[in-house]
Amino acid sequence: MTPRERIERVLRGEPSDIVPFTMYECMIPQCGAEREMRNRGMCIVERRVPAYKVHRPNVRVTRETYWDGELEMTRTLYETPVGTLSTLREEAGFTAWQHEKMFKTPDDYKALLFFIEDTVYEPTYKSFSLAQARYGGDAIFRPSFGLEPLQALISGSMMGMEDFCIEWMDRRDEVETLYRALVEDRRKLYPIVAESPALHANYGGNVVQEIIGPKTFEDYYVQHYNEAAEVMHKHGKFVGCHFDSNNALIAEVIASTDLDYIEAFTPAPDTDMTLGEARRAWPDKVLWLNYPSSVHLKSDATVIQATVDLLNELDTCQGIIMGITEDMPPERWRDSCTAIMDGLERHAREYPQRYAGR
Repeated sequence: MTPRERIERVLRGEPSDIVPFTMYECMIPQCGAEREMRNRGMCIVERRVPAYKVHRPNVRVTRETYWDGELEMTRTLYETPVGTLSTLREEAGFTAWQHEKMFKTPDDYKALLFFIEDTVYEPTYKSFSLAQARYGGDAIFRPSFGLEPLQALISGSMMGMEDFCIEWMDRRDEVETLYRALVEDRRKLYPIVAESPALHANYGGNVVQEIIGPKTFEDYYVQHYNEAAEVMHKHGKFVGCHFDSNNALIAEVIASTDLDYIEAFTPAPDTDMTLGEARRAWPDKVLWLNYPSSVHLKSDATVIQATVDLLNELDTCQGIIMGITEDMPPERWRDSCTAIMDGLERHAREYPQRYAGR
């Protein structure tokens, strides 16, 4: 069984002989340790190859990259017929810091609406299939629907959390106009992703429950997960969401959704839910974990035991994938990831009855 086939089995609800181990493509350099882990069954989650292209035929985009001391900065201008928007981001390895987002003042609402409504999507199935074939069974490719419509205003490139909270209170009608435009925008993507060669796709994430709260989450998020899931399920595909932070306040609402998997779920001690609590809250969903980042700092022996202890919170290991979705200490990733795999293998040897199915 290839690493990719093992992940696909778990997504389909089939038992696996071991809890699969995955890592984002940006988290691990090509090196001897990477090759050893891939030979042992680690599966790379490749997210850089999209299933579609994005065009905005009436928006002129220009970028300027410059250095501010040791910081690499990128200023991007989006010129629309009704106004110009801009962003400023600091490049930082596999991620980036957003110093400025598109929204600066209420005068930007017209340009933001135009920017959203001008978006056109074009399938890129051939290039997606070719890239997936080149990787073979060592990687699983994951496209994305982007952020949820409301979340795109909160944590995307448009508005930012503080501005969103102020505008939500002072000019909610304007915010909801953008929200409705984003709802229609995302609906263009559902059939494109569902008809692509990909087996699964992520829809949004990074929801901060302390900002959103259960009621807003239920009113503004759930329906979009369910709409996407309905289209994906018609094509035998799966959809999940990147819930990597505290989730206890919205766990019951998440359970009510048609999402197939919870991706990047990070158990305690790094969040407010243990793995056992998550399984009880979401008994029918695949839990695609992010290994608790704080544990990487501990000794190899402790990482191995912590991995075994984590899985021992469960009656069955079906429907569980262990993943790395956050950056790790550069001096620890090699040893820590090897220790995690040691722990997964040890658990499968010592508790084979937990891998026979639910």
